[in-house]
Amino acid sequence: MKGLILFGCIAVLAAPTGAWAKVGGGDIVFKPEGVAQVLFSHDTHVTKAGAKCGDCHYKIFTTIEGHRKASMADMKKGQSCGACHNGSRAFTVAAFCEKCHK
Repeated sequence: MKGLILFGCIAVLAAPTGAWAKVGGGDIVFKPEGVAQVLFSHDTHVTKAGAKCGDCHYKIFTTIEGHRKASMADMKKGQSCGACHNGSRAFTVAAFCEKCHK
């Protein structure tokens, strides 16, 4: 058992530093009907905005498999992206459509 723990510690310490910089999840493309697609960037939200994984998972969002559709009306009521994009924590979903729909 001690050997397994030691091996795990060595593997972690020997990992290239670039491995630590990668943000999990990558980009996710949503294709809502009738409007331009939305690109969700984990890098923008985690690295640039400073969000923690637990801020969204699994409180607001779940996995891709468990994803539920949310309308703009839902988001304006604080659901889905609207939980943060409410005009005080981040730009509001009620305006700036082109920031998400590209």
